[in-house]
Amino acid sequence: MTIAKPLQSLPEALRPWIAEVRTMSFTEPPEGTFVHLPDAVTKVVLRVGGGGRRDVLAVGPRVRATYHEGKGDIACVELRLAPGTARPLLGVPADGLVGQVVPLDRLPGGVARRFAREVRWLDPVEALPRMAEVLPELLSQQLDPARTSLLRAGVEALSVRMDRAPAQVRDVARELAVSERQLRNLFADGVGVSPKHYARIDRVRAVAARAGSAGWSELAAAAGYFDQSHMTTDFRTLMGVPPRSYSTGRLPALSPCQATRRP
Repeated sequence: MTIAKPLQSLPEALRPWIAEVRTMSFTEPPEGTFVHLPDAVTKVVLRVGGGGRRDVLAVGPRVRATYHEGKGDIACVELRLAPGTARPLLGVPADGLVGQVVPLDRLPGGVARRFAREVRWLDPVEALPRMAEVLPELLSQQLDPARTSLLRAGVEALSVRMDRAPAQVRDVARELAVSERQLRNLFADGVGVSPKHYARIDRVRAVAARAGSAGWSELAAAAGYFDQSHMTTDFRTLMGVPPRSYSTGRLPALSPCQATRRP
């Protein structure tokens, strides 16, 4: 049996630092191949595997898709960190974690090690209330509000929304009254990738999520591509296959709970 779901209501105490929480339980390995979509988000995963092995892991941003066999006998809670949370919690900039899976107790930040000690022995499915107590205490003095606000405004402007096209990087920098170089630095530290690469990843994820719901040219326009050809090229670069092939295969998305290798 497999259970994987986003929590519908994120505790108010976690909203400054956490964008989304998922709890998952996999008692048997799922059949077939699963895909790790590109993802410009850093995650913290508390995972309990077979034999009772426990890991508290930082999972860095992923710039291209990877494909895996799923694993069973695993339960976890996955915290998707809000932009700007990686350094305060983990002690390293987000771009230092790209493509990596690192135990929290091997990171340089004392906050990360303290958080790992606090949550390691919790039941992943029931861990959220304790996390909502621990994180605010650890992080309340860590964020730079002005810098974080700028970063999150940039992320919002560059994200795909069905009622508007994502903005261009130069226009976002102008709107936020920063240079494009400053915006790149903000994104490197707080997201892990450049603004341009963040926008590419977000567009590809939007197309993957909506594949089959509309015509390809319509999806390309809604996601902010110049045309369908531009979408196909970008999708193939990040996903390894063109959108039509991905849609035909309908590969289910995989959680870091299953695919991260034990260190």
